[in-house]
Amino acid sequence: MNMNIAVIKGDGIGPEVVTVAMNVLDAICEKFGHTIHYEQLLMGGCSIDATGVPLTDEAVSKAKAMDAVLLGSIGGNTSTSPWYKLPPNLRPEAGLLKIRKELGLFANLRPANLYPQLNGACPLKEEIAKRGFDMMMMRELTGGLYFGERRTEEIDGVMTAIDTLTYNENEIRRIAIKGFDIAMKRRKKVTSVDKANVLDSSRLWRKIVNEVALDYPEVTLEHMLVDNCAMQLVKDPAQFDVVLTENMFGDILSDEASMITGSIGMLASASLNETKFGMYEPSGGSAPDIAGLDIANPIATVLSAAMMLRYTFDLDREADAIEQAVVSYLDKGYRTGDIMSEGMKKVGCSECGRLIIDFIKKE
Repeated sequence: MNMNIAVIKGDGIGPEVVTVAMNVLDAICEKFGHTIHYEQLLMGGCSIDATGVPLTDEAVSKAKAMDAVLLGSIGGNTSTSPWYKLPPNLRPEAGLLKIRKELGLFANLRPANLYPQLNGACPLKEEIAKRGFDMMMMRELTGGLYFGERRTEEIDGVMTAIDTLTYNENEIRRIAIKGFDIAMKRRKKVTSVDKANVLDSSRLWRKIVNEVALDYPEVTLEHMLVDNCAMQLVKDPAQFDVVLTENMFGDILSDEASMITGSIGMLASASLNETKFGMYEPSGGSAPDIAGLDIANPIATVLSAAMMLRYTFDLDREADAIEQAVVSYLDKGYRTGDIMSEGMKKVGCSECGRLIIDFIKKE
């Protein structure tokens, strides 16, 4: 297979971790007989420096012509960087919002996987952590309360703020289909999270999810209220496979799920549109304080590249090879500084990548 990938290295540690991920993808291509064409684009602070804007229309057009986008983190130190003296629409993060909108990326995927080798970093009780968990938090990204009509006005002499939560059946159906499709690649269970005991939007959400489920008889569907889900994530996270939910609930629950893994440096993410196209990026930030020191943890970006192989290109075997190489790397006791513990072997960013490639070649 020939893959066309737009690469946005971004700011801070972005260039370092994305370079490692590209090297890993190249190793996969060599092993499995694929080819990759990379188109490198600018976004974020580096784009501001070069073009005056965080994302050019030309970069968007080039991204649209590719099969997927591999993204590093963007932005810098908000208190010292000159980028943050600019108007909000010209700051680095505005580029991220623009590319999501232009590419129609409505489905956000954030896996939360507790590796057995990192149980000690999990903040949950030992008896919960030792059971492990591997879930996919799936959040609708372009609708709901964050995108509804809003206003603040004086009503009967009282200042009143109004935010409108709106979903239509088409928005719900498309994210539900993505959720069930992804469950078919995993353990075939979907937990749909809503607040159907209170909200009309949630009642419609539940109705449409039930309709979509009829097309996936192999997938087990359960419904869970959002407050109960928040409790269950810390009580018994092992019960979850795909957690499907709306924008605001997903914003909160995905952060909770990432926290219980113990290390954001291990967490990949993806945003998909209605086709196979996706943008893949680490969940962490640009960490400008450690940029250029070769000490960043690139595994989240490497695992994002594995997600790209799985969900955009349907190369499950190749994605498995990357994920297994990461497990082997951890089994052998290698650690970057963010997950370092006593008795482990400390390595830097580039060395981490070389070791993962070695395990890919061996397996």
